[in-house]
Formats: sequence, structure tokens, C-alpha cells
Amino acid sequence: MRVAANAVRGRTPSFARRASSALAAAVLGVTVTVTALPMPAFARGPESLADLAEKVTDAVVNISASTTVEASNRGGRNLPQLPQGTPFEDLFEEFFKRRGQGAPKGDEDSPRGPTRKSNSLGSGFIIDASGIVVTNNHVIGDANDIQVILHDGTKLKAEIIGKDSKIDLALLRVKPTADRPLKAVPFGDSDKMRPGDWVMAIGNPFGLGGSVSAGIVSARGRNIESGPYDNYIQTDAAINKGNSGGPLFNMDGEVIGINTAILSPSGGSVGIGFAVPSGTASQVVDQLRQFGEVRRGWLGVRIQNVDEATAEALGLKGGAKGALVAGVDEKGPAKTAGLEVGDVIVKFNGVPVKSSSELPRIVAATPVGKTVDVQIVRKGEEQTKSVLLGRLEDGEKTQVANVKQPEAESVNRQILGLNLSGLNDEARRRFGIKESVKSGVVVTKVDPNSTAADKRIQPGEVIVEVGQEAVANPADVTKRVEALKKEGRKSVLLLVASASGDVRFVAIGLD
Repeated sequence: MRVAANAVRGRTPSFARRASSALAAAVLGVTVTVTALPMPAFARGPESLADLAEKVTDAVVNISASTTVEASNRGGRNLPQLPQGTPFEDLFEEFFKRRGQGAPKGDEDSPRGPTRKSNSLGSGFIIDASGIVVTNNHVIGDANDIQVILHDGTKLKAEIIGKDSKIDLALLRVKPTADRPLKAVPFGDSDKMRPGDWVMAIGNPFGLGGSVSAGIVSARGRNIESGPYDNYIQTDAAINKGNSGGPLFNMDGEVIGINTAILSPSGGSVGIGFAVPSGTASQVVDQLRQFGEVRRGWLGVRIQNVDEATAEALGLKGGAKGALVAGVDEKGPAKTAGLEVGDVIVKFNGVPVKSSSELPRIVAATPVGKTVDVQIVRKGEEQTKSVLLGRLEDGEKTQVANVKQPEAESVNRQILGLNLSGLNDEARRRFGIKESVKSGVVVTKVDPNSTAADKRIQPGEVIVEVGQEAVANPADVTKRVEALKKEGRKSVLLLVASASGDVRFVAIGLD
């Protein structure tokens, strides 16, 4: 390169001028060609969101929720003003008791201390001009005084129509005044939103009042493990404390999400916010308006995801999909319909089940008392079961069906990197295995270099099934594994129970 540069500098001025003119013409020609092309749509963001913000701002509200808290005076001594029943109150009471200055816990006749108010701030939006307001459940909590503050500063007292902790939504009612009619905004279709679509958030960050921020949809279907029905829209629009319950708008001024959570190491926005999709929220809101509560369908199964190894072990066509049934409630609708542990649910009420995380949402959205077709794969064969859905109640837990206990073999064997023994009284005492685990083979040792160790199988767990067949002793495990190898299977599916009785499926390679 240096040699070429010296050669150019050594040329005559006339040649240099001609070369320079040619270069300029070439550059100019390129420039003209580029500017003549139309600007791609994706290269332009919205020029301004001012008109959109002005259109919807009056329907966005601030929420102020107050809870009155009483502090107790145990033994006549004032404890710090903390909510009654918190671990901190117990800590301080124990401190005073050790010093001989406190009354025993639970003394209902002890005098009460002064009350104080705990306040929280959030956002919301009006969906009906008659005074129906949507916000997050965590914004209002157990508040006994809720104020809705309109864009012009007007304060209206709110009452709770209903709330749902599973989706984290609450529905409020206010009474509008004759001289200040309310403006409402509609729900849009969140299913039409794609990563890269523009969105706008309006809310009450840090109590500052109506603030507008914009961004794009970063992703859909996010699971942040906040509950059984996680299906969040992720956005990079700035969302901070106080934005909770506020709307996320599309460019048509429709609410396609309810801002609910952020992922942040500092507590402030780092461009990772999450909103409940309008498709989910609108269903919850409709039920809260109609019943004051949410009535969800209930199938009565415990499920887990299907990975590639599990799919191969089950002989599933089309790879990993569906929800693997790991437990069936003895009194649930699934049991009555004939569903079994080891079934893979691939379609529910005509809706394909792509993963286990989708099934709870599909079932919950189905009306209670409706009879639906559930398509399953059992031992490689497709079947359809007709299920009459029950109602999901808070606190319900699925139970694993009991299996009759055959005679246990006490001889130890080693296979799949596992040392195995029979499930007998000695094994129950040694590992604390509960009576709810009726049968199976006990894992006494795990090779730390084995696939079983990688899959977190631990001593004290019980193998209940191998390749979807019950096993009663170590010899059964060996025979079943050898049979699967002869069939050409690359992996084996184990149904494993913990000492407490919780079960899960584990796929282990047979290589």
C-alpha cells in the first residue's frame, strides 16, 4: 500500500487532475444513485408520538393505595412501628422477652400502639367511561383506601370490583362527576404484535405523574417464573416503579399490554420490561366484571416439559412437543376421563399444545363445566379423551395416583450409573421415604460422572417406571433397559419419585 501511494504522488499534475475528476464523478454518481432509492420503511421510526399520546393520555390514571397498619405495644413497651405479624415484629419481641421486658406473644389484651399508613403508588387506565379502571393487583394489595387520580388532577375514590393474584390484575370502579366525563381506551389484539413493533407506555413512574415512553416489542411469550400463567410481552420502553398497572399501547392507541414487572439490578429501567398481554388481560377483566372473581378450568394433572431425549424415549413423532403428564389427581377430571401418568397431551380443545407452559393457560381460559376433547400420545399411539372440566380453586394440589406395591427385592444392582435396591422398610428408614411412595426401586448411589448425575437423580429417590412400565425391583429395571436397547431406543424414560412423593420424568441416554 505504501508503494502505491508513492507512485500516485509521483504522477504529473495533469494526470492527477484527470484522476481526481474521474473519482469525483464516480463518487457523485454513487451519491445520486443512493438518494434516488426510496427510504425503506424499517429505516424510519415514528416521527412523533405526540398525537397518539394526546389521544389516550386522559384515559390513563395514577393510583394511590393506602393501608392502615397497627403496631402493638407488647408488655407496655413500644415496639418499632411494623406491620403486626411480620418476622421483624417477632424479632423485636424476642429481644425484649430475653431482657424480661416483653409480654408473651399472642397476648390479645396487650395495648395497641399507634397506627400508621403504608402507601403505594401505581398506574391504571379506564376501559369504560362509566368508571371501570384496570390496574395491577400488587398496586392495591390489601389497601383500605384507594384513590384514582385523573390526568387533570381530579381525585376519585375507588372501590374494588375484583382482583386476581395469578395474573396480577385488579378491577376498580369510580363514580365520574357530571362536569368531568371520563375517557376510555379499548383493548387491542396482542396476538398481532410482533418483535420490532413500536409501542408506547404511559404511567406514573416514581410518583411523578403521567409520563410517556416509547420502544418496541422485544419478545413475546416470556416466562419470568412469576406464576403458572406467565406469557409476558417484553419491551424496551422505559418502565419504572410506579408504572405498574399502566397501559402499553400499539400505534393505533389500543392497549395491547399491562405493564407489570421489570428486570433490573438497580431497581430502575434497563430496557427490560414485561407486560401482561391484552389477550390474557381482557379474559380476566371480563370475568371480574361478571363474577367479581376469575373462574378457571381445571384438568387435574401435574405436567412437565418434553425435551428431545424424552420425545425419543416416548417415541413421539415430530420431536419435542406437548405436555408430559407426571401426576394425576385421584379426584380430578383427568382421572375420570382416563388420563394416565406418562401420557403426552398434544392438543386441548382443538388447540395444539407446543410446550408444557402453554397448557395451564389454555385450560384456565376454558369455561368451567365444558366438555372438551384432549388428544394424547400414549406409548406412541394417539388417543382422544373426552374431559368434563372442573373449576380450579386456590390451593388445590394434584396428587399422584397410588400403585399397588409388589414384593421388593433387596439385592443391589448397578445400571445407568445408579446403584439400586428394593423399596423395603430398611430403605424407607434410611432415606426417609414416605408411605405415599407405594412401589418402585430405590436409588442408593449415583455415579458422579454419569448422565443420571447430570439429570440430578439423587440417592433416596425411587424409580417407579422404566419406559412407561412399572418396576418393583432392580431386576425389573435391568430387564426393561435391556429390552429397550434391543428395540433400538437411544434413551430411556424414568419416572422418578422423591422421598416425599413428588414425581418427575427423566430421560437418560442408552449409549
